[in-house]
Amino acid sequence: MILQSHGDVAFSLFGFPVYFYGLILAFACFVAVFIAKVLYAKIYNDGKAELIWEVSPFVVILGIIGARLYYCIVNLDYYFFHPIEIFNFREGGLSIHGGIIAGIIGIYIASKKYNISFLRLLDVFSVGTVFAQAVGRWGNFFNNEAFGLPSDGFIRLYVPPAFRPEGFESFSYYHPAFLYESVADFLIFLVLLFLIKKIGVKIEGVTLCLYLMLYSLVRFFIEGIRLDSALNIGNLHIAQVISAGIFIFASFGFVYLLARAHFLKAD
Repeated sequence: MILQSHGDVAFSLFGFPVYFYGLILAFACFVAVFIAKVLYAKIYNDGKAELIWEVSPFVVILGIIGARLYYCIVNLDYYFFHPIEIFNFREGGLSIHGGIIAGIIGIYIASKKYNISFLRLLDVFSVGTVFAQAVGRWGNFFNNEAFGLPSDGFIRLYVPPAFRPEGFESFSYYHPAFLYESVADFLIFLVLLFLIKKIGVKIEGVTLCLYLMLYSLVRFFIEGIRLDSALNIGNLHIAQVISAGIFIFASFGFVYLLARAHFLKAD
């Protein structure tokens, strides 16, 4: 099976191109908030589920800004000399790690403003976010990005010559890394959806930790085959280094939350 993007423009509106990436991102953000709202209403009986719509701008807007700034930082060799391009969101360039960090900050601010549990918001938004990531990766497909090493496997991605990395110009087909991550993100979504209903209401915050741990593992290994990653540290891509750091941090958080719950129950 050969995957091939037929272009990044979905249609034109009043002479301006509307990109698949933007449409998919908008849809993914809406679905993430909708999932968070539905889950909050089903799991927590505090009458604050409708506030999720009020919280969402803090999460989405700060998340996109954080994703953009992070992308520009890891590509500083370009954006240092072209600073005005930092504001050119239409050309793409977002990083989920920056989005996660800024999104958590946004959730914290919103939790204080609306007097709603910070950990509950983190848990429901983590489930919605990983589903949005599964959807959002298809924006990379239309942009001919997030692909891996050359491949002649059953499922492979055709990359046009203009998008092939230096040194790989003679190869036509590559691993569809975006697809691997999209499928893995959807599986994580199913796991979190099951677990948040079982233990999320008992141990708040543990769903977020599981999301960060599982996604970091997926990203670490998939990043290892990608050819278009930005900034390397030794033999590792920066995304692998950040993923490893997040995994360690989330693991400590996971153990702490379980230990605290056990202590409180014993007490």
